[in-house]
Amino acid sequence: MQIQELVRALDKAIPKGLQEDYDNSGFLLGQAHKPLQGILISVDVTEGVVDEAVRKGANFILAHHPLIFSGLKTLTGDNYTERTLIKAIQNGIAVYAAHTNLDNLKGGLNFKLAEKLGLKRPAILRPRQDQLLKLVFFVPHSHAEEVRRAVFEAGAGIVGDYDACSYNLSGQGTFRPGEKTQPFAGQPGKLHFEEETRVETWLPRHKLSQVLQAMNQAHPYEEVAYDLYPLANPDHSSGSGVIAELDEEMPEKEFLDHLKASLHLSTIRHTKLLYSFVHRIAICGGSGSFLLEEAISQGADVFVSADFKYHRFFDADEKILIADVGHYESEAVAKDFFYEWVTKNFPNFAVHLSEINTNPINYY
Repeated sequence: MQIQELVRALDKAIPKGLQEDYDNSGFLLGQAHKPLQGILISVDVTEGVVDEAVRKGANFILAHHPLIFSGLKTLTGDNYTERTLIKAIQNGIAVYAAHTNLDNLKGGLNFKLAEKLGLKRPAILRPRQDQLLKLVFFVPHSHAEEVRRAVFEAGAGIVGDYDACSYNLSGQGTFRPGEKTQPFAGQPGKLHFEEETRVETWLPRHKLSQVLQAMNQAHPYEEVAYDLYPLANPDHSSGSGVIAELDEEMPEKEFLDHLKASLHLSTIRHTKLLYSFVHRIAICGGSGSFLLEEAISQGADVFVSADFKYHRFFDADEKILIADVGHYESEAVAKDFFYEWVTKNFPNFAVHLSEINTNPINYY
């Protein structure tokens, strides 16, 4: 099996179209046509992680944080990024990262974090905006079912927990095939009337290419008539953070103890205790302070995240308990997500969890 097969599967499962504009997820380094020998899973890619991959016979590192965030003009080994890249190249190690696309994925990092904490009924805290499109296409009645099925299988027509969603109307289409065409119906140079089905469905932007490809392949016409409309509806299938619930409410201090034990924390930075019971929990792995107001508006009792600046703690304003658990600590569950996905989809390959704690922050 070649590395490119794993890359294609990862791109499909964790679409790069979900990443934030500043991010650089995806296949970052390596030769896609090389055989895949083994996979090492880590949060970060450092020189030590590359050494570990070599020791364990893995030639593919699957990480959460991208090693390359911006363009490189030199590669001289003057910093840890360049030294790590040089070492990976010298040892034939490929590198792939799934960062904010994994954060924004329904079922991704934040859902895994909620699962780790034993929370139930998780939902996206802030759904993405301006990410949905309505697709309208016209197809002969005889092929409507076939084309509908193709676009549904490609990712269109999903609304919440429902799939294969569409609206269909019958009508009559007209067209005049050109003299050099080979039309499915009608004759070149003559106006043709065809009984057609108008199919309306919707899809997220990051699936547009694959849906259009599926539609065109299944459609009998040489030229497919279709429309795309941007929608203002929020996309509840992707977005930032998670809102979930405990099975039973518990005192704040008891929840902090639970948080500490579940994530193996040495410390938690938090706002002052409100001496109340907590039930509804907001979560955002990594730097999540931008979601504080959202967590409050959705009635969360606690917001578990990281990288809160001093003045943001004041913004809790005794409306919510902020629990800052640390950036690395809140995202270490990415390794669990990757391991479960890889072993399920590629069970015949050696998969290793990195034993190196790459957290650059230490506590005294």
